Amino acid sequence: MEQVTLPDVLTLEEASAYLRLPIETVLYQATLGNIPGRKIADDWRFLKVAINDWLRYQSSRAILLQQAGSLADDDSLTELRNTIYQARGRSEVDAEPES
Repeated sequence: MEQVTLPDVLTLEEASAYLRLPIETVLYQATLGNIPGRKIADDWRFLKVAINDWLRYQSSRAILLQQAGSLADDDSLTELRNTIYQARGRSEVDAEPES
């Protein structure tokens, strides 16, 4: 089987092949901001390294804290996060399903 080398910047079609997902799924998730990418004019571009990083993370909280940078050590974030989840009527961590 011939190995294909993809560039560091992927098109929508290349990102779809890389993720092994339908183009429509990648487009929809990128539009929602769930998959890291940029729309330039009418075309989408994806950094391969950003997709790899996105795939590695287990939780959106970890991504948020990484992106928050200097705010990650801000003690008021815990209170703010608790207030948000309290307003949502649920805990931050989903309960384990009962066996």
